[in-house]
Amino acid sequence: MLLKKKQSAFAVLSLSAMLVLSACGGSEKGSGSENKEGKDFEDKIVVYSPHGKDILSKFEQQFEEKYNIDVEWLDMGSQEILDRVRSEKNNPQADVWWGAPSTNFDQAKDEGLLTPYEPTYADSLADGFHDPDWNWSGTSQTPEVIMYNSKKVSADEAPKDWDELLDSKWKDEIIIRYPLASGTMRTIFSAMIYRDFKDSNDPAKGYEWLEKLDANTKEYSANPEMMYNKVAKGEGTISVWAMPDVVMLKENKNYPFEFIIPESGTPVLTEGIALVKDGPHPKAAEAFYEFVNTPEAAKLLADEFYRIPTRDDVEGLPSWITDTEIKSMEIDWKVFQENSDEWMKHWDENIKNGDKEIKE
Repeated sequence: MLLKKKQSAFAVLSLSAMLVLSACGGSEKGSGSENKEGKDFEDKIVVYSPHGKDILSKFEQQFEEKYNIDVEWLDMGSQEILDRVRSEKNNPQADVWWGAPSTNFDQAKDEGLLTPYEPTYADSLADGFHDPDWNWSGTSQTPEVIMYNSKKVSADEAPKDWDELLDSKWKDEIIIRYPLASGTMRTIFSAMIYRDFKDSNDPAKGYEWLEKLDANTKEYSANPEMMYNKVAKGEGTISVWAMPDVVMLKENKNYPFEFIIPESGTPVLTEGIALVKDGPHPKAAEAFYEFVNTPEAAKLLADEFYRIPTRDDVEGLPSWITDTEIKSMEIDWKVFQENSDEWMKHWDENIKNGDKEIKE
């Protein structure tokens, strides 16, 4: 009997992976049967995703109900997925990679790990929301923002732009998620370096900016929950984070959080989806690819999981999306892909005050 997926804990990843691998066996191409859609798909699909149990279970149930195709998924971090797909290159086990920043997908593309696929909804995606050759396409976008405790800081007082975070009045008021383990924080720090680097090709001024931010930072929290709790309690009053998470924490947990879209512009991450090259269930994979980014799916993800869709034809979105004007920072993501590791290494070894790093 095949394992019925749903392995969300990293601790059981290895075991689940072994079982999934066992379940997949060799190629099942051509082993499908006509399903509820009256089309000849394979009987199963394997999805790698960082989206978590709630989202994956929801879409597993809906997809299986519509297509009568068994969905198996593994929930793990985006970087872990890239490493796994890379290690399985000669014997692919996954069909679909659902969820990761576009920079991860670009790395996979460069290494020949993906199969190009232009979805039927291609016309609803702006050029920045898909790979030029359709090796991946965007499913959601995540603006980074300045977050503040609205019980401690008024809207008038809150920093309106990135450089205002360096004002001495915020000394020991800023609590930051430890950047090296966080895609969100790596993106924000890289963006601060990129602002000057794009013209000078020199990260020096960006490093100076991070040194000044470090001087005002009270703590680098080991995980997001620690950062949320400390800002909510007023142990620090300011942070920088992903806008959808700030809204979710405010609405679902009643945390006293508000956010500012920086006036000069902010990095907006694109999360995407891709087909794994030579995945064993290619037809079912294309069906899943389409299914999780229909307008109905995008609205569900916005309403229940605080995801901002990339499609421009989704109606009835929540007001926190439609009423927020987002000024995107112009970024060459290829530059991020090529330099981010080096920039973060320099910050870790030469800028970070180690006494402020709080470990679990």
